[in-house]
Amino acid sequence: MKITIVAILIFILNIPFGYWRANVKKLSLQWFLSIHIPIPFVVFLRIVSKIGFALYSYPLFIVAFFGGQYLGKIIFQHLKLKKD
Repeated sequence: MKITIVAILIFILNIPFGYWRANVKKLSLQWFLSIHIPIPFVVFLRIVSKIGFALYSYPLFIVAFFGGQYLGKIIFQHLKLKKD
């Protein structure tokens, strides 16, 4: 149960960063920051939840991380198309 809650939090945390990433030039400083700024928060969530860095948690958290980034990108594209 705890691992699911942390995965959902990671997913939600990454949505705004994915939105930001979709709005900047690929491989620019802002692009790299949009991917790397959430990482300390993910580490913090792992420590606070006492999940730690168990190998079994990596696949779920990686999917949650990039899933949130992807949803942020989709939201940006949707709103951009709506505006045009």
